[in-house]
Amino acid sequence: MKKFLLATAATALTTGAALAGSHSEPVKIGVILGFSGPLESLAGPIGDAADVAVAEINAAGGILEGRSVEVVRGDGTCADAAAGTAAAERLVTSDGIVGMVGAMCSGTTGAILQAVSIPNGIVQISPSATSPGLSTVEDNGLFFRLAPSDARQGQLMAEIISGKGISSVALTYTNNDYGKGLADSFQAAFEEAGGSVTINAAHDEGKGDYSAEVGALASAGGEVLVVAGYSDGGGAGIIQAALDSGAFDTFVLPDGMVSTALTDRFGSDIDGSFGQLPAAAGDGASSLEALLNDAGVDGASVYAREGYDSAAVLLLAMQAAGSTDGAAVAAAVLDVANAPGEPIGPGELAKALEILAAGGDIDYVGGSDVELIGPGESGGSYREIEISGGEITTVTFH
Repeated sequence: MKKFLLATAATALTTGAALAGSHSEPVKIGVILGFSGPLESLAGPIGDAADVAVAEINAAGGILEGRSVEVVRGDGTCADAAAGTAAAERLVTSDGIVGMVGAMCSGTTGAILQAVSIPNGIVQISPSATSPGLSTVEDNGLFFRLAPSDARQGQLMAEIISGKGISSVALTYTNNDYGKGLADSFQAAFEEAGGSVTINAAHDEGKGDYSAEVGALASAGGEVLVVAGYSDGGGAGIIQAALDSGAFDTFVLPDGMVSTALTDRFGSDIDGSFGQLPAAAGDGASSLEALLNDAGVDGASVYAREGYDSAAVLLLAMQAAGSTDGAAVAAAVLDVANAPGEPIGPGELAKALEILAAGGDIDYVGGSDVELIGPGESGGSYREIEISGGEITTVTFH
C-alpha cells in the first residue's frame, strides 16, 4: 500500500511540475517527525498523510502560479532533541525548505522552534505537539499546532476517570516536556475534583526493564495506573512490567499511548483500559479517514488527519500570502484556517487554491476540524476510547 501512495504522490508531483514549466523551482517543505524512536509507529501515517495533501496540491497545479511542492523528510526521533534539531537545520541549510510540518513531540518541537525556525524565519506547524508550555513560548508568530494543549487533555482525563467512580490513581510519565506537562495538568485537575494521585513518577525511555519503576508505583497504590508515555517506548515497557508482576491490570492511556502497536503487543490483556486522544467527529473526519485509506495510509492512526491538515494549511497560507516568506506566510495562516471564508474540507484543496488565486477567502476545516485560537492554538476535540476484545474502540467524542 505504501508503494501505491508513493506512486500516486510521484505522479501528482510530476504533473504539477509539468504544469509549472521550467521557469520556476519547486517549493520545498520539511516534514520532521519521530520516524525512529518511541513513537515511530505513529510517525509513518502522519508523514504519509502530509504527502497525500502535497500530492493533491501538485495534482491541482501547485501553488504560487504553478510551482510544484516537494517534501523533504527529517527524523526528529522524539527521544533526542539535539538530533532532531540537527535534522531540522539540515533541512533548512542543505535542502532549502521554506516551511515545516513538525515536529512531532513537544520537546523536539520547542528545540527546533528556538534553534532553527525562529533564526531562519520558517513557519512551523506541528500536527501533534501538545505540551502546555508551547502555548506561551516566544515564537515570533511562526509556530502553530493543530493538536490541542495538554492543559485541556489533563482536565478531560480527570473528568473521564472521575466519571468511572475511580478516586485514586498512580501516575507515571515519560521524562520530557510532553510527559511532565500532561502529568502536572492531570494531577491538578484530578485533585481539584477530589481525586487522589498516590504517586507522580517519571520514567526514562529506552530501558529494557521497568520492574523497579512499577514496584514503586505499586507500593504507592491506586485503583488504576495512568501511563503518560509512548506506545513504542517506555510506556509499553511500564505496562509489560505491570502485567508481569500483577501490579496493575487496568491502564489509563493518553494520546501517546493510543496505538495499534500497543494492542498488537498486549491484545486482550489490557481490556478495560481506557483513555482519550485529540480527534474530531463528523463528516470531515470520516471523509479524510476514507481519503487517506484509499491512498494506502492508515487514516484512523493518531494524528494522521492532523498530518494532512498541517501540510494543507501551510501550503494554502503560502498561496494566500503570494509568497514563501515566513513572516508573510505566518500572517496568512490564521486567515486560511479560520472563518470567514468558503469552508474547505478534505479533498478540496484544488477548490481552495482556485478561490485564493481569485482573491477570495477560505475557511480550512479539513478532517481535524481546524480552528486556531489565541497564539496559533487548536481549540480541539477529543475521542474517548476503551480497549475491548484487544481492540481500540470509540466510546464517545468530547
